[in-house]
Amino acid sequence: MEKESTLAKYIKEAEDALVQIDYLTKETEKLKRAAALGTFEAFDPEVVELAAKNTKLRHRLAILNRVPRRAKYIRTLFSEITRLLNHLAEASFLTLDVGAITPLFWLFEEREKLYEICERVCGSRMHCGYFRIGGVAQDMPLGLMDDIHELVSKLPERLDELEYLVTNNRLFIARTKNIGPITAHEALNRGFSSVMLRATGEKWDIRKVMPYEVYDELEFDVPVGANGDVYDRFILRVAEMRQSIRLVNQLLDKMPPGEVKVDDNKISPPTRAEMKKSMESLICHFKLFSRGFNVPPGSTYTAIEHPKGEFGVYLVSDGTSKPYRCRIRPPRFIHLSGMDDLGRNTFLADVVAILASIDAVFGDVDR
Repeated sequence: MEKESTLAKYIKEAEDALVQIDYLTKETEKLKRAAALGTFEAFDPEVVELAAKNTKLRHRLAILNRVPRRAKYIRTLFSEITRLLNHLAEASFLTLDVGAITPLFWLFEEREKLYEICERVCGSRMHCGYFRIGGVAQDMPLGLMDDIHELVSKLPERLDELEYLVTNNRLFIARTKNIGPITAHEALNRGFSSVMLRATGEKWDIRKVMPYEVYDELEFDVPVGANGDVYDRFILRVAEMRQSIRLVNQLLDKMPPGEVKVDDNKISPPTRAEMKKSMESLICHFKLFSRGFNVPPGSTYTAIEHPKGEFGVYLVSDGTSKPYRCRIRPPRFIHLSGMDDLGRNTFLADVVAILASIDAVFGDVDR
């Protein structure tokens, strides 16, 4: 009898799934209100470690959208590479959390190859400071585009292997099908976005409805689900990786020549070579990183289609080099708030799968 009561205790259904929000990282918004606009690079990667480049793009677009055409293509290219990095990790974590370890080794091998691409372009792997206000830090090295093309051309085969192994596996289906479902109406009411919303059948993608950078010049589809459950979210992320590969190939084919950052040393820092020859360049570099640059008074809300959802920032300027107000709209904080509905009346073991399908890495859950 004692054994039965202990077993019943662990397999009982979760009547409530209340999330306890804690202060997990530094308060990024307060730090940004005290920092000059040109020195945000140090704070952005801490918010989203797995998709640092996309996180940086949000602030770059909010402050200055007037960048050279080649810089827009490069930023879009590496935004999609970062989307691949994020979705490869999320698919690995979800399958691992429901008992499959093989996809982790397969997909992390591909992630390492993509991280090598990031390291070659800017010297850093995860916390990249490649995207800058007014463009990118430097142009891509010779031969990198060919290596990117070769890498992404082999990635669909790995995704085929993943789907063959996982999507029709009866154990994976039992652990994910009809687990953590949500309707489109409830998802919209809760402010869900990205895969969490599209899994319910809503075809909403900021890259399509409010295109930024060069997404309006590219062809891609927006995959949607039907049931809004853990299984559909996994299937959609795999489908989105295929669309990202399609986008990367288009960007490589259409990559234009030209400059990669604005020709204004008061906004974009001069090169080391220029600083060694010109006192004016040295002064501009010192003032940019010590005091920043003034922006006109006003307010803006800028959002991007981050791999984890709609990632937005609301900035208010009073005409100085520091933002008067900075408010981040983190997608995972919004999605995590729905755990009470997603996890109610499910088994405790299913809560792990639901949490993994939300793609929650808690850097921005900081309220």
